[in-house]
Amino acid sequence: MRRDHRDGQLLDWRAKGFWQPGPPVSTATFAAAGHHLFDGALSWPVLVARQGSLAHNIGTMAAFCRRHGFSFAPHGKTTMAPTLLAAQLAAGAWAVTVATAGQLLACRTWGVPRVVLANQLLDPVPLRWLAGELDQGFDALFTVDSVAGVEAVTAALTGQPGRTPVRVLVELGHSGGRTGCRTVDELVEVAEAATAAPRVRLDGVTAYEGGLPDVAAVTAYLDRTRAAVTELATRGLLPAEVVLSVGGSAYFDVVADRLGGTWLPGHRLRVVLRSGAYVSHDHGFYAERTPFRRIPGEGSLDPALELWAQVLSTPEAGLAIVGMGKRDAPYDEGLPVPLRIRQVDGTVGDGTGMSVTRLNDHHAYLTVPSGTAIRPGDLVCFGISHPCTAFDKWRFIPVVDADHTVVDVLDTHF
Repeated sequence: MRRDHRDGQLLDWRAKGFWQPGPPVSTATFAAAGHHLFDGALSWPVLVARQGSLAHNIGTMAAFCRRHGFSFAPHGKTTMAPTLLAAQLAAGAWAVTVATAGQLLACRTWGVPRVVLANQLLDPVPLRWLAGELDQGFDALFTVDSVAGVEAVTAALTGQPGRTPVRVLVELGHSGGRTGCRTVDELVEVAEAATAAPRVRLDGVTAYEGGLPDVAAVTAYLDRTRAAVTELATRGLLPAEVVLSVGGSAYFDVVADRLGGTWLPGHRLRVVLRSGAYVSHDHGFYAERTPFRRIPGEGSLDPALELWAQVLSTPEAGLAIVGMGKRDAPYDEGLPVPLRIRQVDGTVGDGTGMSVTRLNDHHAYLTVPSGTAIRPGDLVCFGISHPCTAFDKWRFIPVVDADHTVVDVLDTHF
């Protein structure tokens, strides 16, 4: 994967969280300068990523997949940060998963060799572009969950030059879920349409269990998925190597239990896990839901994102107004979690007992217990809940070491 994309990434007055009133500097130059989080090169609020935690999380999931015989296609839409995608590929990822045609194009531009698009691709222009890229050695798979989806591919590619078939996975959904065929009979119908379509190659099945409420529901759904794969194989609709693409970040232990191993006679089975949020983890939504709480012997994940914001006002007892809001922090799956206070003199204290009660666009309402010293100018370090809606709020994210020295700058592309 090419990693020279950062050469043209410049930090100037437009880069939120960076204090750059002078001429622009490249992200590489900024990272090489040895800036400290608190030396004035950054401004508040700022989202930072902890280098050691990112490396730990990437290594932990890579090891989990190796132990269970899975291929790994981490969901790139979590971060859309090419530096992190490169690190995930270097750790052994088989592919990168994306959600949109634009993200597919971005990954191709960054040099990602193989991409899984976890949605249908229906627009003729991206379909024709993809067909041309496949002839140039790019590898991609995308989802179909309807005969209409297969017909869209056929219509887009009819009369178009190219020799490499597009690879598709038929999707089995569940009642009340988002995409995917609701019954096995529908899945068979779509699989038959894909098999019969020119320029289309059916490579396997895809499923998503992340929206289900508990382990029991996920277990039943994955068992149904396994039965559906077996049914398609029995009907002669699947190739010698079958791709089975599954997995969010909340139930990959159940995926290992229900879909691991050799259970499809006459076929090589490639189970592709596509978790994404694990790379940064969090202090809220995924801290509660990570499978490593159920399987602690398999590893652990560290929260890697910290959002630092300044106390702007202490207008009444027990209340501090902090300069951080909906523009800066995710709030769809829980509010930010106060971790530490760094006072103006550099003294660091525990954030225990404080809580965020609500957010405005640029302000957080922080309850402060009696006896906790806090005043305007102090900094509060927050953990976040749900990284998938944190990265998209920050175009550039400093990466810091254990001493809070900046060692890299992530650039995101949403």
